[in-house]
This record gives sequence, structure tokens and C-alpha cells, in this order.
Amino acid sequence: MSKRTLYAGMVIVLGVLLAVTLAGVRAAQKSETLRVGNADIGGVVSSPKGPEAGVWVIAETSDLPTKFVKIVVTDDQGRYLVPELPKANYSVFVRGYGLVDSPKVKATPGQTLNLKAVAAPDKKAAAEYYPALYWFSLLQVPPKSDFPGTGPSGNGIATSINSQGQWIREIVNTDGCTGCHQMGDKATREIPESILHHSADSSAAWERRIQSGQAGAGMAARFNQVGSKRAAAMYADWTDRIAKGELPNAAPSRPQGKERNVVVTMWDWADPKVYLHDDISSDKRNPTVNANGPIYGALEESGDYLTVVDPTHTATNQIKLTVRDPGTPSSADTPPMAPSPFWGDEKIWNSQTTVHSFAMDKQGRVWAAARVRKPETPAWCQAGSDHPSAKLLSIPQGQRGLELYDPKTKQLTTIDTCYTWGHVNFDDNDVLWSSFGPAGVEGWFDTKIWDKTHDEKKAQGWSAFILDYNGNGKRDAYTEPGQPADPTKDKRINVAFYGVSPAPDGSVWGTVLGMPGALVRFIPGSHPPETALAEYYEVPWNNPKAPVQGFAPRGLDVDSKGVVWTVLSSGHYASFDRSKCKGPLNGPTAATGQHCPEGWTLYPFPGPNYKGAVENGSADSAYYNFVDRFDTLGAGKDVPLATGNLSEGLLVLVDGKLMTLRVPYPMGYYAKGLDGRIDNPNGGWKGKGLYTPISTRAPFHMEGGKGTTSKLVKFQMRPDPLAN
Repeated sequence: MSKRTLYAGMVIVLGVLLAVTLAGVRAAQKSETLRVGNADIGGVVSSPKGPEAGVWVIAETSDLPTKFVKIVVTDDQGRYLVPELPKANYSVFVRGYGLVDSPKVKATPGQTLNLKAVAAPDKKAAAEYYPALYWFSLLQVPPKSDFPGTGPSGNGIATSINSQGQWIREIVNTDGCTGCHQMGDKATREIPESILHHSADSSAAWERRIQSGQAGAGMAARFNQVGSKRAAAMYADWTDRIAKGELPNAAPSRPQGKERNVVVTMWDWADPKVYLHDDISSDKRNPTVNANGPIYGALEESGDYLTVVDPTHTATNQIKLTVRDPGTPSSADTPPMAPSPFWGDEKIWNSQTTVHSFAMDKQGRVWAAARVRKPETPAWCQAGSDHPSAKLLSIPQGQRGLELYDPKTKQLTTIDTCYTWGHVNFDDNDVLWSSFGPAGVEGWFDTKIWDKTHDEKKAQGWSAFILDYNGNGKRDAYTEPGQPADPTKDKRINVAFYGVSPAPDGSVWGTVLGMPGALVRFIPGSHPPETALAEYYEVPWNNPKAPVQGFAPRGLDVDSKGVVWTVLSSGHYASFDRSKCKGPLNGPTAATGQHCPEGWTLYPFPGPNYKGAVENGSADSAYYNFVDRFDTLGAGKDVPLATGNLSEGLLVLVDGKLMTLRVPYPMGYYAKGLDGRIDNPNGGWKGKGLYTPISTRAPFHMEGGKGTTSKLVKFQMRPDPLAN
């Protein structure tokens, strides 16, 4: 056979294969027929270029008891279907990268509605719709050579800041500015004229703007901690370049593949002066609890009520909170350091309870981390008490206790605990585990004992964090923090959990904030005040033996296999698998925290990095994370999720790759807590969903400005973009 004949034969075979493949694709696309039901709105989005794939169609209404929004993504042929809409009149429009918003069109459920996309006239107009991440990545961070800092008389960076990574952690990413609000949105990338007009230059304007409002003192202190002049100069350079017309170097891609299957539902659920921290919809151990019931939100420093959404009736409600001691401190005690461009000198935050997070039990009761008294603890928490835990480790002061809400009786009960609560999570024995210390303390509250006795003293306990330094496998006499190590004794460490999660094996894991920060495993033992031991695992940092480097964990969850997941200020999603550790997990070597680098796997967040950054993975910021053990989202069981607070979406790790489920409207999606629920186990994708609040401390920074309220956001994954 000649080469020419062989070549011709191969072309014919390949042509047949290509035809068969294309026929299969067309058949698959035709099988996804657009069927607009009585509760749906659907159609085709097109432009002069043809069908617009991977753009959002947004349907919103104010006809219902609270504002309601539903968002979907178009498929390869520009088709869309907005499913399960309550009866109302809707405004429908198109938003997408490379576009500007289309005119809003009125529609009602059951209607087929074709829409015309509007191309952005130029790059500047297109960039106005980019996620904050793409604008914030224009920030020029100090070069690695500037560290350690040489102080005010040197390079302006504090001498305590030893690396570029530490700078990013403390003044840029989640443990810095992006820990409370989104950076890179229009409100932050532009300096308010009311401030700029009265400032000598843009650096002075930044030093003034961070003093605004009741959080001003905290923001100013953070700048001072790293070197205020240098921090202000960095941010001023960023906003100056943007004011002169600099645009993002990278453009976000439109949703691809499974990202197009997402359905986003949104409810307004609070007043414009408050912000949300966390939400709770179900028992994380059994997400069928509270099916179709209300979702509760925590207002932290901003208000003394639980905000509530009833998704079945698209309505909202408030549950007024109470304190045990009328003299309990309030955030209203802290006036604005300087007037806010939005609220002037008004004290808009006025919370005594400062509810941070929740857990829901199998009865549907809500356990909230809430302040109920002054900081001084009861006598039975302190030295000289007969409480088993206080005998070993007394606690003179604590902040939040618990507040229990029973939806059946509508009753609130305040519960005083000696230690402080931040995040609240149940183990399989109905014991709640705490975070936020105080430093050196891990506390627990046995709800079974509480239900039997209503004795708050008897139901609680706490322990120190003790490393098995002598390596004999049990807890012995120990050295105190700051004392020289003794090879014959154990060692107490002065850490506190931020994120906390019980594990399947009965241990409890928590994150320790700091540089590089750590995970701690707490093993209660038979009588925790006396038997509890701890293991300490630092994030690999400046460790030549480590295959990966990162820093500063915050949120935490544990999957069904016992693997720990956390998000890092270094711009990574991280897992830690203790079973991969090769060396001893107790003894002096284990006390260093850098003894198991092989247990860590890091996944850089998608998107661009800051200019000049070499010690982190991405400019995106994730505050908290959640392992979807029961597939409430629809992406699979045990799928790790995180809040992409500058990429304005939910980050979903599937098969080692992160996909982004963006919330394009209103711009400014920023979340903290995550929580899933199954309303109908037989309902397919419609019968379940994952919930997050919009948690920026400045909802008035979002699209819409002053008057915009926080939202409750529900994510669902359909099998395809046209499923209804």
C-alpha cells in the first residue's frame, strides 16, 4: 500500500469518527430541551454575534414579603431556564463578562422570554463587572527584599514583620483587611471624595479613611502594627493608579462546564445598618433536620436579634435576643473614631449579645455563641472553685456564652460558660465544642446533661492544651508556657482555637491563628480536664523538607475520612491528612509543629496574584470553609467548599480542581459561614441546597450603596443548565 493511499484511508476514518462525535454532541444538546414550566422563565440570550454562552440571567422582584432574586447561567446555545419562581412580577436582565447589563424586561413565571445581550463598548466598561479580585490584584506589595522591616526610620515596615508573607497575612488578606470586608470593589478601590478633598494626598486619605466608623480604631491599630505610613502608601499607590485609568491585567472567564449548572437564590433578610456573620439551617450531622424550616442569621457586633428567612413563604422575621446581665457591654459603647462617609458620626452597631456563630441540634433548637454578661466570670470558674475543670485551670474572664432558642416554645435561654464561644459545633454525643479560648483553653458543653438538669455548671468543662512531650502516651505533670522544656514532663501550650470541628474518631480539631499558624488536634480522653492531650501541626513555612509552603489558617472542617480542611491567608485551600505522617506524633520533635509536612496538600485559589507577590498562591481571600459530607450542594459527597470572597463566589474542590460558582449580582458577594440542608431526600437537586450569608461588615459597599442590605444566598447544582 502506498503512503498516499494509507493517508487517504486515515482521513476517511477520522472524518467518520468526527461526524459520529458531532452527531452525539448534537443529540445530547437536543436532549436538553428547553421546557418552560408554569413556575419558570426561560428562553435564549443572544447578541449580534449569536448565542451568548456562560452569561447570567437574573430575575428579581420586590412584590414578595422580602426582595427575592434568582440567578442562572446560559448553556452553550445561549439558552437559560430560571426555575421554581414564586408567583410575582419579575425584572429580568442579562449580565456577563464582556457585556454591560441589558435593559430589564418585565416577565412572569410560565413565560418564554428571549433576551438581547449588550456588548461592553470598551475594556473599561467591561471591567466594571469584574470580581473584586481582579482589581485588588493590582495592589503592589513590598518586595521580598524589604523584609524583615527596618522600622519608621528605615523602610517604614515594622521590625516585627519578618517576611512578605507575614505582611500579606497581617494587612492584606484574611487576617488583615479582607477579614471584614471585600477589597477591590468599587467602594474600596475609589477614595470617597468627602475624605480625599480634606486630605493632603492619597496616603493621608487612606490613613483617614481607615478611621471611619465604629471599627476605625481596630483598622488603625492594624495599620500601626505593620507600619502605618508604609501600609497607607501601598494602598494609596493602588487607588492612585486605578484613578489614573489602570485596569485589571487579567479578565475572568465566563462560567464553564458544571459551573453553568448552578442556581443561585437570594433573599434580603436584615436592615441596612447591620451585617451578618454566620447562618444555620440544619444539624450539620443530619441535614434533614428542620426541613423547609427557617434559616437563622447572626448579626455579631451590629444588632441584638437573630434575623430569620422563611424560604417557603419568601418572608423574613426577627427574634429579639436577651442578656442575663443588663450591664453587659455593647458595641454601642464604641463611638466612631472618625465620621463615616456613609453614616457620619452615627453609632450604627448596638449589640450586647454579639452573636457570632450557631449550631442546630437534632430537635431543631439553635445554640448561638452569645455574650450574656460582663467579662468577669462567676466564682465557680475561678481559683478556689470546686468545679473539676477550675481546680486544674481557673478562668477569671470570658466573653461569649451561649443563648438557646427553641422554635417550638419560642423561648430564649441564656447560658453562662466560663470560657468563650466563637464557632459552635456538635460531636456525635451531643456535646458542643468551643473556639475563641481564652488562650490556652478548650471548652465543651454537654447538652444531654443540660437537658436533664438545666445545670449550666454541671454541663460544662474545659481543659488546657497539653502536648505529650515526654512521649509516654498519657498526660502527666507539665511545664507551663515560657518555662524550659523538661524531657520527663509534658508541655502546656498557650493556643486557642478559631475554627473548630469534631472528627469521626472522637478527637476535636481547631485552627490556631498566626504566622505560620497551625492545626491542633485535641484528644479528650476518659476525663478531659485531667486526661486531654493535644497534637500541634504548623502550616509548612520556611521548611526545606516541605513540598508546599503556606501560612495563616482560619476556617476549618473535617471530612468523613478524618482529613482536615482549612483555608489559608496565603491564598490556598489546604488539607491535612494525619495518616500520612511518617515520624512520631508525640515527644520533643512533634512539639515543633513542623514534623509532618507530608500531611499537607495545598491548592492555590484561582485567579491572579498581587503585583510582586512571591510568597503566596493567589490574591483571593477565603474566610471559612465547609465539607459537604451529605452532598447538599449537588457537587458530590465529601466535597470541600470555601468562600471566595474576592472572586465573589463559592469555591468548590472536585477531583483536585477548584471551580467557582459566582454570585454576579449584586456585586460584592462576601461570605463567612456555610451550611447545607436537605428538605426532601427524594427531591433530587430541588430538594436540597447550600446556604451562606453575605457577611461583609459594610453591606453599603456593595452594588446599590447605602441602603443595600445583607442577603441570604442559596446555591444548588442542577444536572444541566436547563433542568427544572
